[in-house]
Formats: sequence, C-alpha cells, structure tokens
Amino acid sequence: MFKHNLKYNLKTLFKNKALIFWTYLFPIILGTFFYLAFHDIEKNETFKPIPIAVIENEEWQENNIWQSTIKSLSEEKDNKVFNTTYKNIAEAKKDLEKGDIIGYVLLEENIPKVIIKTNGTSATILKSIIEEINSKINIIEDYIELKVKEKITNEGYENIDKINYEEIAREALGMLEIENNIKDITSDNMSYTMIEYYTLIAMAALYGGILGMVSLNKCLANMGSIGKRVSISPTKKGTIILSSAIASYIAQIIGIALLFLYTIFILKVDYGTNLALVILLALIGALTGLSMGIAVSSILKTNENTKLGIIIAITMAGCFLSGMMGITMKYVIDKNVPIINMLNPAALITDGFYSLYRYDTLNRYWINIISLLIITSILILISIKALRRNKYDSI
Repeated sequence: MFKHNLKYNLKTLFKNKALIFWTYLFPIILGTFFYLAFHDIEKNETFKPIPIAVIENEEWQENNIWQSTIKSLSEEKDNKVFNTTYKNIAEAKKDLEKGDIIGYVLLEENIPKVIIKTNGTSATILKSIIEEINSKINIIEDYIELKVKEKITNEGYENIDKINYEEIAREALGMLEIENNIKDITSDNMSYTMIEYYTLIAMAALYGGILGMVSLNKCLANMGSIGKRVSISPTKKGTIILSSAIASYIAQIIGIALLFLYTIFILKVDYGTNLALVILLALIGALTGLSMGIAVSSILKTNENTKLGIIIAITMAGCFLSGMMGITMKYVIDKNVPIINMLNPAALITDGFYSLYRYDTLNRYWINIISLLIITSILILISIKALRRNKYDSI
C-alpha cells in the first residue's frame, strides 16, 4: 500500500500544472532573468591592462631602471598592469587623440611626465603608478649614494676601485616592487552576482512547501472528496501521510536537480569547488520547505488557494530578506535585526552558501545546516500535533 500511495501521489503531483510552474519553471525563468541582467556586469568590472605608450627618446633608452620596471608591469602574465607600446611623441599624440591609449609617459631630465586626454580610473592608476615608481627610484638613488659614501668612509678612497657597485645596485633594486602593488583578485573572491543564484536555490528549495501542502491536503477530509475517502479508508493515516511527504520530496529534488543542471550547463554558473556541500544544503533546505508546507496545510483551516498564497508569500518574503531583490538587504537585517534571519530558512540557506567562500572552516556551514534541521523538526512536530487534533462531526 505504501508503494501504491507513493506512486499515486507522484503521478498526481506531476499532472498538476500549477505545481509544475511554481516548483520547476518559475525558478528556471527567474534564473534566466538573473543571467540576462547580471552576466556582463562583473566581466566589465574585471581589471584589464591599461593601454599606454612610452616615448622612446634617448633619455629613456639610457635609463635601465625605468625600462625594466615598465617592462615588468607590461609582461607579467598573472599580474599585467599595462599594455605598453613604444613610440615617438607624434605617434603617441595621435594614438591618444584617437583613444587607442589612455596616456603616454615622457621622460625628460629624469622626471617622468604623464600626458592623458581625460580623467578616469585608468588614468588615475597610470599616474599613481608612475608617481610611485619615480618616488622609489629617487629612494634607490639616495640609498645607493649613501651606501657608496659609507663604503668610502669605511675603506678609504684608496680602495674605491674595490667597492662592489653591482651588489649595492642589486640590493637597492630589491626595494623596487611596484608589480606587487596592483593585483586583480577578482577570481579569488565570491562573485556578488552569485548571491542572486543562491537566493534562487533557496527559493526553489522552499517552494517545495507547495508540494507538501498539496499532498497533505489530499489526506484531509475538509479539503475535498479525496480527503474524505482517505479519512475513512482502512489504511493507516501515518502511512498515507508519509508516502505523500516522500512523494513531494522526490518531486522537489527533481526540480532542484533541474535547476542545478540548467544553471551549471546552460547559464554557466560556477558554484565553486564545494558543489557537493552546496547540493547538500539545498536538499536540507528542501526538507525545511516541505515541512513548512505541511505545517501550513495542517494548521490553517482554509481553502487550497489561500494556503498556496501564504506559502508563496512566506517564501518570497524570506528570499527578499536574504538578498534576492537587493544584495545589501541581508547585511542590513543581520546588522539591525539579526533574529529575523536566524529564523529565516532562506537566509540560513544563503548564509550557508556564503560561508563556503568566506571562511576557511565549515563551522558556520554546519551551524546553518543544524539550524535548518531544528526548524524542520519543530515544524513537523507542530504538524503532527495539529493533525492529531483534527476532528470532524461528519464525513
């Protein structure tokens, strides 16, 4: 009988068009909108090497320090700052006017001049780096001069030819580490657009409450003729309710699996190296959503459409507070009213995802898992108590 009820409930769920839309199609549609809205944002914000020109005059050709420094910033594979071309001043002016370069560097009397056409982030970076290089070169020259004077003072002018100038120069050049000052760490940080996809998963998981609500309604005598027949049948009510809940959970897992497959292979969403933990959290969240739907169905004595509206409203409100409609909302709630998100399943799910990126340990991740399981247990206990109180004068 258990297998029969399980099979029957699965068939019933998959034939319900409204359920298919809300639990399967709506998350995919919303994910597509997120992709269309956000997929180019971070690509455009990623740091790109700045196109510049260097005036290759005689003074530049004689200055090895400037040459080697600009070369290192232009050829570093993992940390390239400039796309540098070497031109005469007429060619550089022409390229600057056409917008092919942000600016050009002219070395005159050992003083670098940066010529730009318009201000902006790239122009500011260019000027800042050139100023820093110049400042460090001045420090290096002063350092070399000081070291040479110390050697002469200690060893005397008669040994001036024995001073190792090359060693002093190498030691001084070790101070010139401009290439370490600017690094593109975009790929090392969690993409902030991932917050939207995490809240999407949370929403899909909690929408399983709709499935739980519909399945349980079919077991309640006050919700229709099917519920009346179930109530007077000789089959144990626990068996019927359990098979209905499991059928709902299976259907929900299929929906979450489809969402993951769609976002990973179609939208190319990168969930990081902890995909197994991401999926585990989604499954635990789905269990919480299912228990929420069962609780709503067992507690409220109203029609199915009203219960559906309540579950959707609770889910969307939870997702809003966890950052779906604005990524700063979760931070605002956590800062001002933290108790809300401590009780908000959507926030616990998304916070569990954040913790996989933000922390070196999984402590916070497991805290969120445990919190979801506690909420699930409480909702199930409430549902059991409410179902036991159900009494009907006539069926």
